[in-house]
Amino acid sequence: MAPPQYDLPQLDGSVFLMDGGLETTLTFLDGVELPFFAAFPLLLDSVGRRRLESYFEPFIRTALERKVGFVLDTPTWRSNTEWGAKLGYSVEQLVDVNRRAVAWAIDLKSKFASSTTRIVVNGVVGPRGDGYRVDAKMTVGEAHTYHNPQIEAFNDAGAQMVSAITMNYVEEAIGIVRAAQANSIPVVISFTVETDGKLVSGDTLEAAIEMVERATGAGPAYYMVNCAHPTHFDDVLLGNASWTKRVRGLRANASTKSHAELDVATELDAGNPQELGRQYQELRKRLPQLSVLGGCCGTDHRHIVAICDAL
Repeated sequence: MAPPQYDLPQLDGSVFLMDGGLETTLTFLDGVELPFFAAFPLLLDSVGRRRLESYFEPFIRTALERKVGFVLDTPTWRSNTEWGAKLGYSVEQLVDVNRRAVAWAIDLKSKFASSTTRIVVNGVVGPRGDGYRVDAKMTVGEAHTYHNPQIEAFNDAGAQMVSAITMNYVEEAIGIVRAAQANSIPVVISFTVETDGKLVSGDTLEAAIEMVERATGAGPAYYMVNCAHPTHFDDVLLGNASWTKRVRGLRANASTKSHAELDVATELDAGNPQELGRQYQELRKRLPQLSVLGGCCGTDHRHIVAICDAL
């Protein structure tokens, strides 16, 4: 089934950059304390908002210099009900936070967008549970109900799209797509995989994408892979199978370590930015539609520059 026609500029095949590992950069490089790896509380005061702007600005300026687009994420990977409750936020407060996040991103976009650098405001949805483990597993219906308030807040505040990042089982991904469809907002699903190229649930990337496609009428605008190193999945994205053509974005980790190793790491493994850029280049030779490019854990501005230059 053909995916629906969404009015997103990155779907024309142009290169769109994204940022790197927001939480790992703030924690390990900037020394910012992020309980439960949550960046959204920074939105609630002027000092925190300025810190977020200082983080994003170099990435956006790189897009301006290279005359490519930019997908601007809201720092809301943890601002759903369960993680918010751990930090002491009520459901009503989280709705307000998610609206504020979009307003903040729209304001930042207004400062930088140009005719050669189109900026897309993207509301980020994170998993209900841990991104590295399948815990608190939901049915499709439960996932729809759980994630709908955040997606509704993003849509009401003016986000152009939403992305579900670090998805590790299919039912949650399907529920998020259905919630986005109910709110008439474009949605992207980004799966994370283990070192064997499979989701932690045991599903292959191919099976996961095909199940979401069947259950949602090819609902996502496109798919991504994030929070894994290219060596963990490059042999999965081979051949000319139709499902691989739906993978348009990539946000890889800097480190080749497994999720289990990263989960207990006390120091940042930044890998080799130039090597990561070459690995992106090789993947794009096989997947020319791979045009939405950023980083995940351990990556910073150096990695995004290297990726952009390699391509």
